[in-house]
Amino acid sequence: MSYTETIGSRTYRFADLKTLMAKASPQRSGDQLAGVAAASEEERVAAKMALAQLPLRTFLNEALIPYESDEVTRLVIDDHSPQAFAEIAHLTVGDFRNWLLSSTTDADALTRIAAGLTPEMVAAVSKLMRNQDLIAVARKRPVITRFRNTVGLPGHMSVRLQPNHPTDDVKGIAASMLDGLMYGCGDAMIGINPASDNLAAITKLLLMIDDFRQRYQVPTQSCVLTHVTNTIAAIEKGAPVDLVFQSIAGTEKANAGFGISLALLQEAYEAGLSLKRGTVGNNLMYFETGQGSALSADAHFGVDQQTCEVRAYAVARKFNPFLVNTVVGFIGPEYLYDGKQITRAGLEDHFCGKLLGVPMGCDICYTNHAEADQDDMDNLLTLLGVAGINFIMGIPGADDVMLNYQSTSFHDALYVREVLGLRRAPEFEEWLESMQITDSRGALLSASAQQPLLEGASDWMGIA
Repeated sequence: MSYTETIGSRTYRFADLKTLMAKASPQRSGDQLAGVAAASEEERVAAKMALAQLPLRTFLNEALIPYESDEVTRLVIDDHSPQAFAEIAHLTVGDFRNWLLSSTTDADALTRIAAGLTPEMVAAVSKLMRNQDLIAVARKRPVITRFRNTVGLPGHMSVRLQPNHPTDDVKGIAASMLDGLMYGCGDAMIGINPASDNLAAITKLLLMIDDFRQRYQVPTQSCVLTHVTNTIAAIEKGAPVDLVFQSIAGTEKANAGFGISLALLQEAYEAGLSLKRGTVGNNLMYFETGQGSALSADAHFGVDQQTCEVRAYAVARKFNPFLVNTVVGFIGPEYLYDGKQITRAGLEDHFCGKLLGVPMGCDICYTNHAEADQDDMDNLLTLLGVAGINFIMGIPGADDVMLNYQSTSFHDALYVREVLGLRRAPEFEEWLESMQITDSRGALLSASAQQPLLEGASDWMGIA
């Protein structure tokens, strides 16, 4: 079905729904690279006007990627709840925006409709929203998950402690891990991107973190971000796996490029559940995504990169994840060119994930060849803190020495918590106070107060 919109004397025609969605997207380099972006600002406005008039029901009748050839589309359609959708079924995309922004639409209402939303509906409404709209609605929609602690409570923000090392040196990783804990980071998880996919090296890292966690009774969770097949193998060999990681995308072909399918993710999910390692809950999947991943794999089928990204959240939602992380500027300027595009994408991703009921965090980051700098990251960090982000990254000096990109530091987490009054996961905050790392308000204690734990842990790790 084609769509048209007239502005003045000019009529714009959009061949189908995916073309309309792409043309309505805010400017970004990935859509330009794919040849699907609007040719002018006027065409973009025309597409937004046509999209605003579109009934939400349209997305249940016109698939952007065919049902018969894509298992993500089948998941979206087969899992759709008509009962949850009924409350908003009469709305157009523009009406839906107004409904979301209404003061009478609260967290309960957003929770009720979540199972009735498809990622395409959510992506569509985000294209009509200003940055402040994305922030205001996302803030109304907490998504709370639990494993050994509780992440996502209103007024809280957690941090993934990322102590990577270019050679997977255990002492180097341990040193970064201790550094982060002394700054009160690590309540989302302690998550290592290994330099090697060697199963023995992965198991060694898992054992190290778990030994430390048990010795000091740290109420957090660990993850080594290896391919899901390696994690399944590690579980079979008795390794202490907490969270099960996998990168995911929004099309079957893109996921095949990652070496995964929905069936494989289900196998990994069940393997993780079988260990029964959670103490306060059993959300245990950790997914990473990023706008441009489907395009970079030539697996986008003419769909704009943001809509492909939101389809990945439907995959994540299927497996009740503990955390979902949009690694927003990591893929590079070919997909998000500068600080403005990275900022917009981060706010879109958080908003869309939260509407679908996904526990969204963000790696607020950029590569060194992008037109972005740390001031852009400060801005996005602050905006996402206001929006109610579940977690951010904590990396020594904000500079990952293994992955070679720029992110957010332990100090950045202190900043955003202080200026916005955000707390850590409650179980983790109690532990920090008991270990004399923070006071009852969550403020860091002096180095002298922390010294006994630091010296004991350093001696135990052999990094004194």
